[in-house]
Amino acid sequence: MFKRIFYSQTKTVTFAAFILAVSALISRILGLIRDRLLAGHFGAGQELDIYFAAFRIPDFVYGILIAGGITAAFLPLFAEYFEDNKRKEQSPEWSQKALDFTNNILNSFLILLILVCGVLAIFTPFIIKFIIPGFSPENRALTIGLTRIMFLSPILFGLSSIFSGILHYFNRFLSYSLAPILYNLGIIFGILFLVPVFGMFGLAYGVIIGALFHMLIQIPAAKISGYRYKPIFNFKSPGIKKLFRLMLPRTLGTAAFQINLIIVTAIASTLIAGSISVFNFSNNLHYFPIGLIGISFAVSSFPAFSRIWANGQKKKFLESFSSSFRQILFLVVPISSLIFLLRAQIVRLILGTGQFGWIETRLTAACLGIFCFGILAESVIPLLSKTFFSFKDTKTPVLIGIFSMLLNIIFCFSFVNLLKFSNFFSNFSVVFLKLQGIKNIEVIGLPLALSLSALFQAILLLIFLRKKIGGFGIKRIAFSAIKILTAVSLMFLAAYLTRQISSDFVDMSTFFGVLFQTVLTGMVGALVYFLVTLFLKSPELTTIKSAFFTNEL
Repeated sequence: MFKRIFYSQTKTVTFAAFILAVSALISRILGLIRDRLLAGHFGAGQELDIYFAAFRIPDFVYGILIAGGITAAFLPLFAEYFEDNKRKEQSPEWSQKALDFTNNILNSFLILLILVCGVLAIFTPFIIKFIIPGFSPENRALTIGLTRIMFLSPILFGLSSIFSGILHYFNRFLSYSLAPILYNLGIIFGILFLVPVFGMFGLAYGVIIGALFHMLIQIPAAKISGYRYKPIFNFKSPGIKKLFRLMLPRTLGTAAFQINLIIVTAIASTLIAGSISVFNFSNNLHYFPIGLIGISFAVSSFPAFSRIWANGQKKKFLESFSSSFRQILFLVVPISSLIFLLRAQIVRLILGTGQFGWIETRLTAACLGIFCFGILAESVIPLLSKTFFSFKDTKTPVLIGIFSMLLNIIFCFSFVNLLKFSNFFSNFSVVFLKLQGIKNIEVIGLPLALSLSALFQAILLLIFLRKKIGGFGIKRIAFSAIKILTAVSLMFLAAYLTRQISSDFVDMSTFFGVLFQTVLTGMVGALVYFLVTLFLKSPELTTIKSAFFTNEL
């Protein structure tokens, strides 16, 4: 019974997204626990700045070769090989061609990742100077040591991504959904048990343990799906050549995103100590709804989009895209609004412990508030990008991503410099974000830059997608958006009044007082939003409801 459920296949995109969302919720909660442990143990200071900076180069490898390369290109090609076999031989089984293609990709990328990470590990001391120019020699040396250990994680994630692609195609999302949970558990294990023994290096060991379990948990489900390992290695095969042709533009696009993060880290390293930590903590918090909803819908939609497009069903493709897009709007807009309203409470509850001070709490809350304005754009970008990938167009989102990167760089330097002295922009930011009394607020310019550039990126993706495939129900999306904004406006008003009134009845200087206010405000806001959308007969409610009743495990 357990095995049947654990390795079961989902039947609808929405239910698959629900499974991934639940997984993402658990994973994000564990991520919040991880961040609370980090904040309480180290505070927003130099040690955590070193830890977060050490991720930059390994994350760059992961982003360009795995998240932006293998993940984006493998599934459409695998779908093409598998569907072609089903049409020709009328068999749902793996063809030899599909099996050889998968094993060749697995073995080839294992060797490639080992070579790339090995070379980068050798040249880490040279590269790290450009990433953290504001660090002292001692802190730079520790960052180099942590970075070299973390180079094992892209290798493990590279193998894991192949198994993920197989599970996505066969809709075995339950097995796949446990991988990020185990990853965070590995990091938490490192904080609790390895840091006391190995110091800062214990954090890096925890990351590697998490990455290892991220891969291992997916292998049994891949085998049940029909995968069998073979030691095939042929860099000249047609499948490899196709994969690299699809990967190249997408890799450039993901490189642009990773370069964004590197530039942000470099700028933050020149600001006051703790700026990298403040940025990363707020970035992790704002990413909660993006990972929970935006990524879940993008990941669950991608295999369906790939299959539908491969079968030439354009009308069904457009309907599926419109449905997924509207559901993201329906869920993300109210959540991001509540996060903005309760930003200070959220930071106090999650990070306000141990060594994490009041100034750091206020700065993190301000950054989180700014990030809220870009959550919607960042939530739909993965879906829009994967929509292009599903019909093998990797160039368009890449070029738009590069433009967004250049825009972000300009914004970063402009906003940070404007916030260094008194002017209308800096004074307005202080008042709007309640930062009175804090001298150095330049770090808030970084999330502002990222949010604005993400907004431009999402708008451009929508424009070019419409040019590429024609109308995809813009009027229907706009009609749903009007209902959603109406409900959110009433929700925000009700939640704001609840927050203000409840503060008179609880002790806001205690953890439980803040927790009570936050939970009550969130519940009232959610209830009002649900009732208003129910009254307005928002079609997204029906779609979400039907997904659970039509799905079979």
